Amino acid sequence: MANQQRLRRVADQIQRELSELLRAELKDPRVGMITLTGVEVSPDLAYAKVFFTTLADAESLTTIEAGLDRAAGFLRAQLGKRLRLRVTPEIRFKHDVSVERGVRLSQLIDAAVTGKKAD
Repeated sequence: MANQQRLRRVADQIQRELSELLRAELKDPRVGMITLTGVEVSPDLAYAKVFFTTLADAESLTTIEAGLDRAAGFLRAQLGKRLRLRVTPEIRFKHDVSVERGVRLSQLIDAAVTGKKAD
């Protein structure tokens, strides 16, 4: 079992490497402009939840998620070559809604301050 500091370092390294792989290596047209916002690694380093955000609409989001799920095996294999781990974590992509939620809350606060109704 890994300690918390090591898990954080591994998660940060996975995020850096995946960002580079998505930018340079992945050729799937379904995966457009996405930003990796964080990675959570299980204590046994078997799984990695990769959180991403995009500016695409909800319709395009399902297409992007399908592309990422399809590319997960390729990305895992490439991570295995780049990381010095005994076991390369299985990658699971999750859409991070915190950015959209933050924008919505900011709009509500601005509307409350100005006295206008938010949309």
